[in-house]
Amino acid sequence: MIIRVFQVTTHPGKEEEFSRFFHDTAIPLMQRTEGLHSVTFGAARSESPTEFCMVMVWESLEALVAFVGEDYANPHILPEEAVMVQARSIKHYDLVEV
Repeated sequence: MIIRVFQVTTHPGKEEEFSRFFHDTAIPLMQRTEGLHSVTFGAARSESPTEFCMVMVWESLEALVAFVGEDYANPHILPEEAVMVQARSIKHYDLVEV
């Protein structure tokens, strides 16, 4: 399994708009995605009001690639997010079974 950590920083003043997008579009989209074992969502806090994240556990690299494409190492966003997002990052890890 693969852990995928996706972080977004919004443009100042776009926090509320992105929060609505996050709750109304991104969360429902991810919750119905095939091959996604689990997903945890992190909303902005008062000390970091422009930062949001998703921590996903994918069943396999094949499932991840089926969702985002061969260029899975780059942090993709939907076109409607582009005007709200100042920066984004993506990291991948192998899940450690304990």
